[in-house]
Amino acid sequence: RCNNFQNDIVDSEVYSYLLKQIAPQDSNVTLEALMEKDLLKRAEIMLQQAGKLGCRSFVTPADVVNGVYKLNLAFVANLFNYHPALDQPEGTIEGIENIEETREEKTYRNWMNSMGVMPYVNWLYSDLADGLIIFQLYDIIKPGIVNWQRVHRKIFTSVLINAAKEMYELFTCVFFRKFSKLRKFMEKLENCNYAVELGKELGFSLVGIAGKDLSDGNATLTLALIWQLMRAYTLSVLTQLANTGSPIVEREIVSWVNNKLTSSNKKSSLKGFQDPSISDAKVVIDLIDAIKPGTINYELVKEGESEEEKLANAKYAISMARKTGARVYALPEDITEVKPKMVMTMFACLMAMDYLPNMGPRK
Repeated sequence: RCNNFQNDIVDSEVYSYLLKQIAPQDSNVTLEALMEKDLLKRAEIMLQQAGKLGCRSFVTPADVVNGVYKLNLAFVANLFNYHPALDQPEGTIEGIENIEETREEKTYRNWMNSMGVMPYVNWLYSDLADGLIIFQLYDIIKPGIVNWQRVHRKIFTSVLINAAKEMYELFTCVFFRKFSKLRKFMEKLENCNYAVELGKELGFSLVGIAGKDLSDGNATLTLALIWQLMRAYTLSVLTQLANTGSPIVEREIVSWVNNKLTSSNKKSSLKGFQDPSISDAKVVIDLIDAIKPGTINYELVKEGESEEEKLANAKYAISMARKTGARVYALPEDITEVKPKMVMTMFACLMAMDYLPNMGPRK
């Protein structure tokens, strides 16, 4: 029985049984985490099970083991939102209104994780507070811009653990902190100050944004920086695709999409990034199969006659795009609602995967 989101959840036992209880039968969620004695490793395995439900958000293994109240509350609230398995209770949970992830935040988080940053970003404001994720993104956008000698950082190692008689390689379970216990606050602040300095070097508009705003998790100012990071990355991808020093334009991407579809005998086509036919995601699905033939199981593709079928197609399209190596960070809703800017990033990332082999996620 769970009485709080601090001491009662640190061993991941409650979470493991909860995930097993609410999981659909075909989700393959197991209790294997309980076979691991080390609490940090156990929490990682438990979160892998949550990932099978699409709910690995807000918390890291350390947040679980340390019983960080608000992040664990957010984790459970997110589980309840997507897999209630119960009638919704009357009343509200105190503090929950302040921790629900917005669509904008989820888009940014998807983008960061598609870049292969370490550790996995679960909650923007806590996970970016030491500046390390931001430095990795800078280094992807403009390799060599970060002077790593100025950065106080964690050194990550991979660890093999034996769970359920199988070996799992975990990349975020164990790490050595270079942060000094006595100077941790100042070292993280120094990182964030340097992150702002690099942003200005790249020409970002950071008026009124200081390192302390990032280390404090100021939502508005953190999002302002992240938006400019994502824009810079998108422009860098489009510029590489054009190979002319200037970003590729819409008509060139549309032309490439249609040529790719035609050469693979696909029936779908694309008129532009505001084309209403995009909403059923079939053109994206066909394009993925055109780039890597045989990737798509068309028995799983819906007709797209209802909003539910369109959303299912969009989720499948994004899932398969990522499996083929595309750094896709659009949300399913961006496709079904035909959001032109995010639709453009979807096709641009697929084009990059086809044209630029080194644009896949970092290992």
